Amino acid sequence: MSKKTGRNTKGRIVSAAWQLFYRQGYDNTTVEEIIAQSGTSKGSFYHYFEGKDALLSSLSYLFDEKYEELMDQIPRDMDSFDILMLLNRELFAMIENSISLDLLARLYSSQLVTRGEKHLLDHNRIYYKLLRQIVSEGQRKGQLREDVTVSEMVRVYALCERALIYDWCLSEGSYSLMHYGQTMLPRFMDSFRVKV
Repeated sequence: MSKKTGRNTKGRIVSAAWQLFYRQGYDNTTVEEIIAQSGTSKGSFYHYFEGKDALLSSLSYLFDEKYEELMDQIPRDMDSFDILMLLNRELFAMIENSISLDLLARLYSSQLVTRGEKHLLDHNRIYYKLLRQIVSEGQRKGQLREDVTVSEMVRVYALCERALIYDWCLSEGSYSLMHYGQTMLPRFMDSFRVKV
């Protein structure tokens, strides 16, 4: 199986699982339903995941897919700071509209207690690669400060996103994550912007 085919298969399983989790809840979704919804086989499912619980950490995969999709739509001449804000707004809108609070809370709690890989912090993820690319480009174009490292800006951006999501979960979704992100993230990140 080619790498791309494998990625597509895994992606179909992840997408199907999260659609089902959102519609009928995590506890009411079976592995068999995920397999049927994804149009894959039992062997494929267990090739990528040990079981349903392993899918909790796959939410970061959906986030990465969303970022890749958005990057293809962004005009090349757009300011790097504005790209970061756009990506955040669209990601938070996706979370609000298609990820249940319960599942998001489970993901965060699983990352806190896991002894294994912490997917949200995996710097090999597409998420981090794209952020590094955007920040590097912003520095090259003189839009973002050069006296702060790319790694530090990316770390702060990711930390802010996680903090906003975590607070939204704690607040049981009592406000719009997308609107709050639009207000708060620019405030957190503004010091990295080159003032003209």
